Amino acid sequence: MTFLITGNESEFVVRLLLCLAAGVAIGIEREYRGKSAGISTHSFVIAGAMLFSYLSLVFDPLSPARIAAQVVTGVGFLGAGIILRGNDGKVKNLTTAASIWFSAALGMTIGFGWYLIALLSIAYAVLIPFIPQIKQRKKDLNNGEKSNEENGN
Repeated sequence: MTFLITGNESEFVVRLLLCLAAGVAIGIEREYRGKSAGISTHSFVIAGAMLFSYLSLVFDPLSPARIAAQVVTGVGFLGAGIILRGNDGKVKNLTTAASIWFSAALGMTIGFGWYLIALLSIAYAVLIPFIPQIKQRKKDLNNGEKSNEENGN
């Protein structure tokens, strides 16, 4: 028995592996912050969106946007289910919902074969959550310098 991988299958494997890498890269940050949607959730959303997009190209190459529009709608409901209003009236999980929404768009990008856009988007998704931490550290450093000046140091 011979096991050969065709061009379509090898391309699909590349897309699936890129989905896994993206899901881990984005999901690990969410898990680190103790959020419920982590590696598994992001990997499934990315791979699911990729599958819908890829299959829409294969089965309906003249109109792949129809299925893509349904992916956006479905993920919108998923994101809406994540967003909560706490007893204090504050809205919670907006960033997690946004990362799920972004993950679906990323999966669609991979599914349509736009790899450079996908790689840049992965880098964006990994770096953006750290900007508030960088701003806070800079603020803390500036406050430390001010207190040193006030103390005559």
